[in-house]
Amino acid sequence: MKIILNRVDDAFHFEAQNEDGNIVHIDGAPAIGGSGEGARPMQLLVMGLGGCSAMDIVLILKKQRQVIEDLQIILEAKRHEDRVPATFKHIHVVYEFKGSLESKKVKRAVDLGITKYCSVTKILEESCEITYETRINGERVI
Repeated sequence: MKIILNRVDDAFHFEAQNEDGNIVHIDGAPAIGGSGEGARPMQLLVMGLGGCSAMDIVLILKKQRQVIEDLQIILEAKRHEDRVPATFKHIHVVYEFKGSLESKKVKRAVDLGITKYCSVTKILEESCEITYETRINGERVI
């Protein structure tokens, strides 16, 4: 994997580009002199957790012939504000599915996706607690 960051302005705005030419904007918060023109690095880590686990989960459910009408993933991250660097303390993930899905298959896919297959989860869980829940059509799956 090769990523190249190019500085866009004289503050903290960068364009990160991967081998395929896809670009992600990274910037600092206005409170530190950034212009808010991109995601902050710690936000990208949380986005990576959501995206990585989602890809694994969708792949598992496709193999099980489950048709997902919609999937929204909500991630809430809390950081240690009393230390530098302010690493993550806890990340909670909510997977909200819509569709005519079998709850046992969805629960199993989410469990496997986030606890076994997601590389980002494996990296982050070494330093913070990660919890998650699953909902189908607004109902919590237990």
